[in-house]
Amino acid sequence: MAGRRVGETRRAAVLARSGMVATAHPLATAAGLEVLQRGGNAMDAAVAAALVTGVVLPAMCGLGGDAFVLYYEAATRKVTTFYGSGPAPATATRDFFLERGFQKMPFYGPLSVSVPGAVSVYFTAIERFGTWKPGALFERAIQYAEEGFPLTEQGSQAIAANAAELAKYPTSAAVFLPGGDVPRPGTVFRQPDLARSLRLVAEGGPDVFYRGEIAEAISRFMAESGGLLTKDDLAGYRCEVGEPIQTTYRGYTVYETGLPTQGHIVLEELNIVEQADLAGLGPDSPHLIHLLVEAKKLAFADRLAYSGDPHFVDVPLGTLLSKEFAQRRFAEIDPERARDEVPAGAIERGGETTYLCVVDRWGNAASFIHSLSAAFGSQVVAGRTGILLNNRAGRGFTLEEGHPNVIAPGKRTMHTLNCWLITQGDRLRWVGGTPGGDQQPQWNLQVIVNLIDFGMDPQRAVEHPRWYSFPGTDPINLPNDFVLRIEDRYGEAVLAELERRGHRVQRLGDWGSGGAAQVIAVDPETGVLTAGSDPRVEGLALGF
Repeated sequence: MAGRRVGETRRAAVLARSGMVATAHPLATAAGLEVLQRGGNAMDAAVAAALVTGVVLPAMCGLGGDAFVLYYEAATRKVTTFYGSGPAPATATRDFFLERGFQKMPFYGPLSVSVPGAVSVYFTAIERFGTWKPGALFERAIQYAEEGFPLTEQGSQAIAANAAELAKYPTSAAVFLPGGDVPRPGTVFRQPDLARSLRLVAEGGPDVFYRGEIAEAISRFMAESGGLLTKDDLAGYRCEVGEPIQTTYRGYTVYETGLPTQGHIVLEELNIVEQADLAGLGPDSPHLIHLLVEAKKLAFADRLAYSGDPHFVDVPLGTLLSKEFAQRRFAEIDPERARDEVPAGAIERGGETTYLCVVDRWGNAASFIHSLSAAFGSQVVAGRTGILLNNRAGRGFTLEEGHPNVIAPGKRTMHTLNCWLITQGDRLRWVGGTPGGDQQPQWNLQVIVNLIDFGMDPQRAVEHPRWYSFPGTDPINLPNDFVLRIEDRYGEAVLAELERRGHRVQRLGDWGSGGAAQVIAVDPETGVLTAGSDPRVEGLALGF
């Protein structure tokens, strides 16, 4: 079988002492590294890199998306979380959609859009922890939007895969299908309208986006296109700043983004599998994969049953993240048989996306994830702003009455985005994450187990064969039978054993699972930084 086998790597891990950046695109990595080398800190570099990804990875993220950040401040050894999840428009009621014949939320188009939260996060994060003036961090993003950048093969493929949907909206086709054609790899891809919007935001800050010229343009376009998002929806938005959620795992503290993100799924999964001696099973054993898959099913069932916007829903998060609850859930796993029916645990009550991480010379770290939701989000570019709008409302909300995630005005959908950070005591050890929608909590689980239980370096951890269990939580995919989608590098004997245990195995090829994991490790004795960047995409880790 072609391709590298288990244990081999495509790339060497990157080692450095003074700073490290890992992103899903080389130009974004370079932008972040440039900031670090010029004296900026981890937050400065993370925002600069994020802004560049919004230009060079337009299918994944941008000004029209959402963002979440975990920031480790070395001086205080505390972790702060930025929640940039925008709510549904004020007129987005369940009845509105039902009266128009929708049985599920529209996945694409103007009706799928929620308030973008990313811009508020960028500026709030800089204000709280950055050292550079915000405008300086926009320079490379503006340059690549205005002057263009060479479109990669995967970038061209992303446009081709979504060309039919993008073509439905003239403003989107004008940007991504110039002359009606998909730009070929190597094309110098320019986005002059986006460059103008970036410059406006760089000079005017979030007020321009949420209450000024850009807000007016988005609101006007949405009214003309049949969307619900208005300037009043935008004007009322501010991201939230708070504390992360956390659990312990094998003596380490694992931090995750809290509600309304799905970070608690990762923590519950870890609590469940902590009941087993994973290291004794080996990283490639079918029994390990079986246990992790079944833990995923349990944690996802609990998320579907109980989780929603905490401003609207009383989520029993303390119970979901308790070790006692995890013990009960672990006891429900049949070690020899995959489950098809997975109810939530009993509780008594009283895309697309891109991820990046940065560690600076002072030991500060940013775990940064932002997204348009699906690839190219709603597929709609808001008029002449050049800004792709997200489809978070269309992808995330349900129309099921009484469901904790049913759409309501001003409500935030449960969010597939999440990112993690791990300390030993209060000292940073690892920072990481991956895009991938409902695959994120599954791939993050696998990477963390690879790092902690099997002692892999970051590059081996992200390159190791990967799987995901479908479906997850996206309403459009429910209900469906469970399918285990898994890379062939595990070998035929492992896949056959998983099938014997009742898993519906779908082979993905050697590297076909997807994801774009990035990880940076900090050596607790020397302070040396080691980074891994997922070869399944065109990303890169660089340090100095």
